[in-house]
Amino acid sequence: MAEAVLIDLFGLKLNSQKNYHQALLKTLNAVRYYHAAKAKFLCIICCSNISCEKDGDDDNCELKTSSGLSTLLREFETVSNPSMAACLYTIKQKIDEKNLSSIKVIVPVYRKTLMKAFIDQLFTDVYNFEFEDLQVTLRGDLLKQSTEINMITAQELEAIQNEIETYLRSLPALKGELTIITSPLISDIFIHGFTTRTGGISYIPTLSSFNLFSSSKRRDPKAVVRENLRRLGNVAGFNAEKFYRIKTDHANDVWIMGRKEPESYDGITTNQRGVTIAALGADCIPIVFADPVKKACGVAHSGWRGTLLGVAMATVNAMIAEYGCSLEDIIVVLGPSIGPCCFTLPRESAKAFHNLDPGCVRLFDSPHPYVDICKATRILLERGGILPQNIQDLNQDLNLCTSCHPDKFFSHVRDGLNFGTQIGFISIRE
Repeated sequence: MAEAVLIDLFGLKLNSQKNYHQALLKTLNAVRYYHAAKAKFLCIICCSNISCEKDGDDDNCELKTSSGLSTLLREFETVSNPSMAACLYTIKQKIDEKNLSSIKVIVPVYRKTLMKAFIDQLFTDVYNFEFEDLQVTLRGDLLKQSTEINMITAQELEAIQNEIETYLRSLPALKGELTIITSPLISDIFIHGFTTRTGGISYIPTLSSFNLFSSSKRRDPKAVVRENLRRLGNVAGFNAEKFYRIKTDHANDVWIMGRKEPESYDGITTNQRGVTIAALGADCIPIVFADPVKKACGVAHSGWRGTLLGVAMATVNAMIAEYGCSLEDIIVVLGPSIGPCCFTLPRESAKAFHNLDPGCVRLFDSPHPYVDICKATRILLERGGILPQNIQDLNQDLNLCTSCHPDKFFSHVRDGLNFGTQIGFISIRE
C-alpha cells in the first residue's frame, strides 16, 4: 500500500463549470476512499496558471471550487508552482520529512512519461513508485489527449534537466557558507582542498548540506550532488565539467588517468592540467598527493582495509612510475577522517595495525580496540620513503575527527547508512 499518493493536475485546464467539479470530486473521493486510511501523505500537484483564486501568495493556489469540492480538498495538501521541478522537489522534501518511500502517482496518461522523466532526475532507488492513470473522462479541454506518450526526446530530456538545474541553482545554501580546508604544504600551481558539510543544498539531516556523492541507497539525487559540485567549482576555481572521483572498492588499485579506467579503484593520478580528481571520505581518509617539480598529482581513499593494503604508497608508486616523480618531491596531505577517539575494530582486525606499530592501537586487549588509521598511514608513507616534513595530517594538526564534529563533517560511524560524503580534491592549474 502506498505511503504517499500524488495526484497530478499540473497543466490541466479547470474551470468553474459544474461538470468539471463533479468529475474532479468523484476522482478525489475515490483516492481518499482507497488511500486515506493508510497513506500518510495525500497531495495534489498543480501549477499557478490554472484557474485559481490566490490569497496574495503566488505559491498558494486554490482551485475555484464548489463547497463540496472545497471541503474535500482540505484533506489533501496542494503544491502549486509554475515549475514542475519546483513542485516535485517541494513534494520530495515533504516525503523525506515523513521518511516515506512507497509512492503512488495518479497522473493523466499523456503526462506519465514526462512525470517519470522528472522523477528519474529528482529521486533515487530508495523510493518505489507506481503509476495509475488519472480517470477523469470529460469532453472538452480537461484532458488534452488520452494516449500515452511513450518516449521523451533528447531535446525534451535536456529541457527537463535544464529546468531542474535552474531551480536548484536558485536554492539558498544551508548550514552556513561553503568552507574549504587547504594545506600550506601544497604549491599554488595546484588547486586543492578538503570540503566540510556546510554551504550546500542537501536538506536531509544526515546529508545536509554539502553532500558530494549520490547512490541508489541514499535519498540525495545526482542533480543535487551536481549542484553542490558546481558551487564548489565556482568557489575553488575548477571546472566541474572536468571532475573525476574515485570508484571506491576499499582496496589499493590506482587509475592512472589516460589509461583504461578500471571498474573500481581507490586512487587516481594525473598530470593533465585543468582536470580535477577527488577522493571521497566520511570517516575514511581522503588523501591528496602533489609533486610541484614534475607537476603531477593524485588522490586516494584510505579506509582501514585500504590502509593495510597500502593504497597510499600504491598511489605514490604510480606517480613515480608514470611521471618520473621523486620520493623527496611528493607532498602528501591526509584529510579529515575519523580519529582514534571514535574508531574501533574487532580485535582480530586491529591486530594487523598493532603488528604495524603498537602505537596505532589503544586498549588492544579489549574486544574492540581503538585504531588510529592516520598514524598507520603516516608510518607506511615514511617507511615507503616520503619525507616526514612532506606529510601533513589535518586530523592531528587541526584537532579534527569526522565523528566528533557533526557540525563540520559527515560520518558513517556516527550517522549510519544514509551518511553524507565530503571529498579531498586537487587539480593542476591551467
